[in-house]
Amino acid sequence: MPESGQKTTQEHITETAPGEAARRTGLLVTLVLGGLTALPPLSMDMYLPALPEVTGALHAPAATIQLTLTACLAGMALGQLVVGPMSDRWGRRRPLLIGMIVYALATAVCALAPTAELLIGFRLLQGLAGAAGIVIARAVVRDLYDGVEMARFFSTLMLISGVAPIIAPLIGGQILRITDWRGVFHVLTVIGVLLTVVVWRFLDETLPPERRHEGGVGQALRTMRGLLADRVFAGYMLTGGLAFAALFAYISASPFVVQEIYGASPQTFSLLFGLNSIGLVAVGQINGKLLVGRVSLDKALGWGLGTIVLASLALLLMTSGVFGEVGLVPVAAGLFVLMSAMGLAMPNTNAQALMRTPHAAGSASALLGTTSFLVGAVASPLVGMAGEHTAVPMAVVQLSCAVLAVACFLGLCRPWQAAPGAEGARRTAA
Repeated sequence: MPESGQKTTQEHITETAPGEAARRTGLLVTLVLGGLTALPPLSMDMYLPALPEVTGALHAPAATIQLTLTACLAGMALGQLVVGPMSDRWGRRRPLLIGMIVYALATAVCALAPTAELLIGFRLLQGLAGAAGIVIARAVVRDLYDGVEMARFFSTLMLISGVAPIIAPLIGGQILRITDWRGVFHVLTVIGVLLTVVVWRFLDETLPPERRHEGGVGQALRTMRGLLADRVFAGYMLTGGLAFAALFAYISASPFVVQEIYGASPQTFSLLFGLNSIGLVAVGQINGKLLVGRVSLDKALGWGLGTIVLASLALLLMTSGVFGEVGLVPVAAGLFVLMSAMGLAMPNTNAQALMRTPHAAGSASALLGTTSFLVGAVASPLVGMAGEHTAVPMAVVQLSCAVLAVACFLGLCRPWQAAPGAEGARRTAA
């Protein structure tokens, strides 16, 4: 063991198959990747209970303050388009460290922003830098895993990263008890610094030089064009992006729905948000431990998408008054079902898409993430267009995105034809 323990992750990959290399990396790398994928929900969800307070502190309307979420999300989307191809060319480690350092600095500046406009600008920079953690974590998974093992690992990753949305609003709510909204960004700065140190110390390179792309921007664009020309890959990309948009409509609207419309406290909102995140994590683990290997990934994905459509329809009927006046409990139950179903949709879309792209994991991961975050950024302001005293726009956006996700899944992925193609992608990856 001492001799094996002295080897880097890169040496393991060059000597062994992806599955064996992944096993040798062990729990430590799993935790590091989980921390990187937890960064987006930490950046978003810890800040959510403070949104109503920020509107008053910066003297800005709710729709403007919701743009601080949109800016961060758009930054994470656009940043992935840059960092993903960079990681295919220069390896995973260097772009990741640069991104994490910039993230910590930008987050520190967010805490000092005197106006909503400046806060929006620095949240954009925070998102651009934080994109490195998202895209490279997925690319590392593709470096180390394949096929069913990759789907299982994404579900495990969801368990780790799923702790973030559970505790983030709770932490945010407690921070607001002792300080103002700026304290949330101080805590995020500390988390960013700690995660940077952990990455520098424990995450070795996973992409050996012989598997890197030597081309510049032109080569990266050609690679992405080739990926987009793959109908099935594009189908999973759009399906996952639209499902994420339904999720983000909930994220951006729920603070106002729960606190302003139903009169709940920031702490109550945090508890409800954490409960919904538990549902997502639990279903993700059912997917990874019980369904993957027994049920096709497409079938599990279809179950998840169908449940999201039904939950969104129920929310629209409840919030539009079809059932008369409803309280917080039925609406919270609908949101819980919608969030839980994401545990089937998200890991399986990622696994199915990345299984087709062993040759360009960084670029493929960038396209997956960028699509999700851009569509989510578009959905965010739409939920606030009718003001902060109605939940109907949130439900309309969620149902629209869910129906479009099903249409892309059936029309582009064509799951009834997916078995031969998926098998071929596995043979190519092997």
